[in-house]
Amino acid sequence: MIFSKTLTHWYSINKRNLPWRQTNNPYYIWLSEIILQQTQVKQGLPYYEAFIAKYPTVFDLANANESDVLKLWQGLGYYSRARNLHATSKHVANELKGEFPNNYKNLLKLKGIGDYTASAIASICFNEVAAVVDGNVYRVLSRYFGIDTPINSSKGSKEFKQLAQELIDVNNPADFNQAIMEFGAIQCKPKNPDCNICPFQDSCIAFNKNTISDLPVKIKSAKAKKKHFNFLVFISVDQKTILQKRQGKGIWQNLYQFPLIETENEMDVKTLKPLISEHDLLKDISFELVQYNKDTIIHKLSHQHLYTKFWIVNVGILKEAGILIDEIHDYPVPILIGNFIERFNF
Repeated sequence: MIFSKTLTHWYSINKRNLPWRQTNNPYYIWLSEIILQQTQVKQGLPYYEAFIAKYPTVFDLANANESDVLKLWQGLGYYSRARNLHATSKHVANELKGEFPNNYKNLLKLKGIGDYTASAIASICFNEVAAVVDGNVYRVLSRYFGIDTPINSSKGSKEFKQLAQELIDVNNPADFNQAIMEFGAIQCKPKNPDCNICPFQDSCIAFNKNTISDLPVKIKSAKAKKKHFNFLVFISVDQKTILQKRQGKGIWQNLYQFPLIETENEMDVKTLKPLISEHDLLKDISFELVQYNKDTIIHKLSHQHLYTKFWIVNVGILKEAGILIDEIHDYPVPILIGNFIERFNF
C-alpha cells in the first residue's frame, strides 16, 4: 500500500500533460495505447493527434480505406498494429454499435488487444482493477524488488503480472497504472535513471545493491538475419514509375514498394544488370541502370537487417501499367521506401 501511495503521489506532481489523459473515452484511450506500443510518446503524439483529427470517432475510422489508414500510420513501423486497429474499429462500429467492451475479459477478444492494452483500457475507462505490465513496469518492479527473472520468459511474465496485480491501488487503478508507466518513462529510465531524487531510493534493492544497470534481465533473442534488398526505381520517359503492393503475411503487408530483387550478396552495376535483364519488367527492352546510393543503407528490424540499395532504371515505356511519379506520395510505403522518396525528391 505504501508503494502505491508513494507512486500515485509522485504521479500527481510529475505527470506530463498528454491529450489522452484528459479523457476516459475508450476510443481515444485504445487509439493512444496502440500507437504507443513499441513507440515513445514524443514520436507517437503527432500520430495520435493526426488520427483524432482525421478519424474523430470509431465510426470514422471504420469507414476509412485501409490504404489511407496505413498512409497515416507511415513511419511508426510494426504495421500490423495499423491493420489490427482498422479491423477492430470495423468490429466495434458494426458489430458492437460503436461501444467498446467495458471489461478486461471482453476487451481481450478484440483483434490486436493483448493483456497490457486490455488492462489499460479497463482500468482507465471503466475503473477495473487490472494491472498493466509493459516495458516501463517491468523495469520499475525488477529494480525496486531486485527481481532477476527474465522479463521475456513465460515465468517472468506471470511473476511480474502477479506482482503488479498485488500492488495496484484497488481504489484508484487508473491513476496507479498510469503512474507506474509514467514513473518508468521519465524517472526510472533504462539508462541514467534519476536515482538522486527518486522517492523509492531508500527501499529500492537495485539502487542499494548497485545493480540498476543489470535490471531488468532479458533473454537475448536470436541473431537477426541479414538480407540484401535491391529496389528497382523505374523512371519512364512519360514520367511514370512502378509501385507494387506487398501481399502475404509479412510485416509490410498491404504497403507499397518498388519492384524488389533480393540477392545473397551485395551487388554492383556489373553484377546486377545481367541478373535483372531477365526480369519480367525488363526482358527484351533496353534500359539504363544507375546505382543511387553508393553506401548500402542498413535498415534494422527486430528479426532481420536489410542491406539495401536503390537502383534507378531509366526506360522508354513501362511494360506494365505504372503510376504517375507525381502521385507517388499518395501511397502507403514502409519508412525505408518513404525516406528514399523524400531524398530523391520525386
